[in-house]
Amino acid sequence: MRAKDLMTNDFDFIAGEATVRAALELMNQRHVHCLIVLPRDEYDGHGIITDRDIVYKVIATGGNLDRAHVHQIMTKPMFFVEPLHDIRAVARLLAAHKLTRAPVVEVGKIIGIVSITDIIRNIR
Repeated sequence: MRAKDLMTNDFDFIAGEATVRAALELMNQRHVHCLIVLPRDEYDGHGIITDRDIVYKVIATGGNLDRAHVHQIMTKPMFFVEPLHDIRAVARLLAAHKLTRAPVVEVGKIIGIVSITDIIRNIR
């Protein structure tokens, strides 16, 4: 099984300057658990913000959803996988870096996301 077989293409983007509340509202609206953070310029890379980041880094610490910004709590750099990566290799990558998901990139473009939940649902 390959990353492309398990990935979801249901994801969205957000600017790093957005508030964490805006990110949370977009996640709830889109029914997704993460957002890809857009690069600030051509020399910057993407980041990722997850529902887990919001809970652990803002809510649990007593932070303010309206004052905290996405770029302050996002994970960066991200680890990307390619569509043909074996799903076991993807699982090892996620485990080694204590991540819950990895964007799938083809020809420099994010085309989907593979999560540990996707992997667990498809264990045979």
